[in-house]
Amino acid sequence: MSSPNDWSASDYNSQASKLLKKSRDSPFVPIGMTGFAAVVAYGLYRLKHRGSTKMSVHFIHMRVGAQGFVVGAMTLGVLYSMYKDYLAPKDPTKTNK
Repeated sequence: MSSPNDWSASDYNSQASKLLKKSRDSPFVPIGMTGFAAVVAYGLYRLKHRGSTKMSVHFIHMRVGAQGFVVGAMTLGVLYSMYKDYLAPKDPTKTNK
């Protein structure tokens, strides 16, 4: 088993390049992750000023908002992918790999 200190700069660069490649292939995944983090951060910020609302209800609303953002981003990603595959005009000079 390796320790966290065994990570080299090349491992970090390869992981970063994999993340960048995945982000280029499906750009709505990082958008969904960012939106999820933003909704949770805003919910935690508003936690102090929730008024008479129970904490559990506040957390449920925060969870539903975050899940809604992620599901919306995933739906947009699927629709965009379907558009690219089926409706977008094909370039005859490019070949499938």
